[in-house]
Amino acid sequence: MTRRRLSAPILALAVAGLSVASPALAGAPDDFVRGGRVHATGNPTPYTAALTCLAERNSALGLDTPRMAVGRIGDLTGRVDFDTGARVSQGASLFAITALARAGAPVVERLDNSVSQIELDYAQRHLLSDTPELAGQSAENFRPIFAGQVAGSEYFIVGGITELNYNIQSSGLNAQVGEAAVTGLRARGSASDYVMNVAVDLRLVDSRSQIVVDTVSFQKQLVGREMNLGLSGGSDSVGAVLSGGTQAVEPLQAAVRTLVERGVFELLTGLRDPGIYDGCLEQAEAGS
Repeated sequence: MTRRRLSAPILALAVAGLSVASPALAGAPDDFVRGGRVHATGNPTPYTAALTCLAERNSALGLDTPRMAVGRIGDLTGRVDFDTGARVSQGASLFAITALARAGAPVVERLDNSVSQIELDYAQRHLLSDTPELAGQSAENFRPIFAGQVAGSEYFIVGGITELNYNIQSSGLNAQVGEAAVTGLRARGSASDYVMNVAVDLRLVDSRSQIVVDTVSFQKQLVGREMNLGLSGGSDSVGAVLSGGTQAVEPLQAAVRTLVERGVFELLTGLRDPGIYDGCLEQAEAGS
């Protein structure tokens, strides 16, 4: 009788805990994978709305955004995993180009000029044409090259991912409850969390004078959580163990994109009176 009274709350505790630990039991969100397939979605960050707001303000006030370029925004953390390679994204420069586009800024390509250089080489040798079907019919059937035809940038953005600090804070709890007998029913649970951070440093450079016009540095903390629950018991002839858990951490690469978009917003607004963009950042952060 005592065992029956003791087993009931232990079972109830374990089942309730496993229900919380399993997202599937709580119901899947709209974009959760169903039947092994999920649709592609956009990839905004909490600061995408601020960049869109910046573009809308410039359009409403008739302000032209300077022509921009993006150089190398490299991984300077020095963190490399032997099995999986670099720990942070190697595409931060691409994040910046996307952020500038979201802000409505005209961008000239400087990151990868392989295609443009090949086409320029072909054009110089009169091999490139916009009407290739007329090849051999006209001596002038080639794309001409004119002085000054390539658009120049007014400013460019460069920088790096400069920090990646693991486990700057952590905590945990473990507990076990059950019957004292060897074959008795026992429930156990553990929970832990940890905090890490990543940072970027960006600078805005005047393309003509090469003067560093502005610099920004932002960091973001990422929180990871883990929970495990288990249930064990049996009799003299048979035993059973049931366990489950959940683990989640904010995506590191998405955090890098978030930091780059925050930095691009700061650099662009610094080129004008900050009052023009009042409310853009606050609304974005309030809505995220």
